Amino acid sequence: MPHTNDTFFKPSIFTLIGVPGLEFMQHWIGIPFFISFILAMIGNSLLITIIRTERSLHEPMYIFLAVLAATDLGLTLCITPKMLAIFWLQSREICFDSCLIQMYFTHTFQCMESGILLAMAFDRYVAICEPLRHSAILTKKALISIILVVIIRASVIIIMCPLLIKLRLKHFRTTVISHSYCEHMAVVKLASENVRANKAYGLFVAFSVLGFDVVFIFLSYAFIFHAVFKLPQKEARFKAFNTCTAHIFVFLQFYILTFFTSFIHRFGFNVAPYVHILLSNLYLLVPPLLNPIVYGVKTKQIQKRVIKMFTTKS
Repeated sequence: MPHTNDTFFKPSIFTLIGVPGLEFMQHWIGIPFFISFILAMIGNSLLITIIRTERSLHEPMYIFLAVLAATDLGLTLCITPKMLAIFWLQSREICFDSCLIQMYFTHTFQCMESGILLAMAFDRYVAICEPLRHSAILTKKALISIILVVIIRASVIIIMCPLLIKLRLKHFRTTVISHSYCEHMAVVKLASENVRANKAYGLFVAFSVLGFDVVFIFLSYAFIFHAVFKLPQKEARFKAFNTCTAHIFVFLQFYILTFFTSFIHRFGFNVAPYVHILLSNLYLLVPPLLNPIVYGVKTKQIQKRVIKMFTTKS
């Protein structure tokens, strides 16, 4: 690794610390993360299997839910194995290119999750505000198109994050990343060069993806609540609102964690580093754990199918 004037030129290896300030107890921190990883893998795999095999669940909302579960699986697999290797095996080193690959897939799955949440909000809007046209609007072709747009948007818009690092940044002050995975800004901050373009593109991604999605999800639910409260019968209002509660909970926990983590990352200068890193980990690992539980509890068809899978016929 060439070394010039206390900087590293084109380093081939980076070192991930894990949780800075809590290195002495990382083997204990790894236990809840391992449990959440196993539960997330089982829950999301089960959700995909149930939706795939149960014909009554071959509807737009559940198809989007299956894609969300697959996205959560990908996000969990991107981060947790390496994180646990750092916590338990002291395997801190990661190749520069592997770091950029992990960064790309981590942020791509994040963007995909946001896009799927927007698609699910649109599905609820059509189901409640245009119930007679639901099947005509959300056809099989429309579903495939929406899912492809979500995947392509995330894949294309995120690719520039690692590319800008690879092509622009050559000199680094250090090769030690104060994080437990290769996060975009955590790597950019190591550079000893002008990183304005990298920071600007990161902000562009945040506002063009998360900002766009949040605005349109809020608009969808504003129209939904307006339509629900116009229903004459109390039971009908409750039933319509009840179909949205699981999605509202998932939407809130995802975006509240996102903006809270982002706020601390950019403006929480007095916040201890381990607080920020733990929040970043929770922000990525809690949704894959909670999503199958929330939808499993709120969806009777999924509940029945799970009970059927784990009970034997007399």
